[in-house]
Order: sequence, then C-alpha cells, then structure tokens
Amino acid sequence: MISDSDIEESVDYLRDNARPAAKARAERIYMEEYRKVAKGIVMRENSASPIGAQEAIAYASERYLNHLAAMKTAIEADEYHRWMMVAAEAKIEAWRTQQANYRAQGRTG
Repeated sequence: MISDSDIEESVDYLRDNARPAAKARAERIYMEEYRKVAKGIVMRENSASPIGAQEAIAYASERYLNHLAAMKTAIEADEYHRWMMVAAEAKIEAWRTQQANYRAQGRTG
C-alpha cells in the first residue's frame, strides 16, 4: 500500500530535482556534442598527416580519452536523474490506480 506521505515525497522529489535533472541532461548533450569538437581539434593539430591517420591519432589522444571519461560521468548523472524521476512518477501512478480501486470498491460494496 502506498501512503499519502509516500506520494508527497515523490512529488517533492520531482519538484526539487527538476533543475538538477535538467542540468545533468544539458551537460550530457553538451558532452556528446563537444566530443566532435575535441576530435576536430586533435585532427587539426595533426593536419600534416593523412585524414585516416589524423582520425586515429585523435581517437587515441589523451584529450579525447579524458573527454570520454567526462562524458561517461555526464551520462551516468543524466540517467540517474531520469530513472529516479521515472520511479517517482511510477509510484504516483500506482497510487492513483490504488485510489481509483478504493473508490470503485466503495461504490459497488
């Protein structure tokens, strides 16, 4: 049974974490887009090499690997917020169903 206080906590969580969740999402999108920039910078630094070599150098560069590590952190934060919000929304929806069932039982019984 889901209590009213559980629902209040879920609603509070959604409200209180909207901005951090949005920030985590923005950071993730930024990191995904910046990955292309990081690769381009390293390729430009090695412009004397053939394109294939530039790309290989870029993917193996410390700058690119550091960016991937930061991107992993951003994705983890975004996914954490997303799933915590999904869980809160699911609890609220289950409570709504529970309440509807109680109302229906009261009318028929």
